Amino acid sequence: MTDWSRLRHAYGPADDVPDLFARAEPDPRSPVWNELWSRLCHQGTVYPASFPALPVLTELAGRWPGAQRTMPLALAADIVSSVDQPYGEVDPHVTHAADIARLRTLTEETLGGADLDDDSSTYVHMLRALLAFDGDEVWGAHLDGLNDEEYEVACPHCEEEIFVAFGRYGAFTTQDGMYLRDTGAERLPLRPADPADLAGVGKRLHARAIADGHPDVAEKLTYVFGHADCAACGERFRVDEAVTARWSDQG
Repeated sequence: MTDWSRLRHAYGPADDVPDLFARAEPDPRSPVWNELWSRLCHQGTVYPASFPALPVLTELAGRWPGAQRTMPLALAADIVSSVDQPYGEVDPHVTHAADIARLRTLTEETLGGADLDDDSSTYVHMLRALLAFDGDEVWGAHLDGLNDEEYEVACPHCEEEIFVAFGRYGAFTTQDGMYLRDTGAERLPLRPADPADLAGVGKRLHARAIADGHPDVAEKLTYVFGHADCAACGERFRVDEAVTARWSDQG
């Protein structure tokens, strides 16, 4: 039995956590989820109370069916993938291996269910959760760029900051962070990967998105695992390698 009063979260003693979990419900709009996130994984930081929450999140996810379990899965994924551990480094894949294995199974079931057929955004969150539970330190934390339709990276050649955009505004690189306003800044078109040439995690994610009926997600993945020309120096680079370099450096 966890003695929450002896643990701390972002705002102090964690003795309020059991009541928050008791009020948790599947509705992602429920304010209790914001309260739990802000305490247990505040801006990506985890606390002494964060990892003990994993068994409770596992129990909630197992209790609720299909897409109703996305919130406990997503919060658990954020905790597991956090690299900001100011109170002591913990490897949850060792300390909570059984919970993570169960969370992964529940995520697989959710991804394969019909409930997410028309919800690409939540589908991406669940893909990211799956990678987090697999221990992927980059894509398990930052695949959500697919939903943002953008990654900001440093060009590996000139080190200038570049925006790689793909989605409703087109598929291009630019140095202009205000590109949504169409300021006229130079845009160089992205070069999507041929799905047949994908390998590793890119191949796995693309094949999964196609099989699960999310061709829009699959198309975005061809840009993220394709090539871009730097809008500053013109040199070509692989987008996924630049994303990996950015978050590996910051991790």
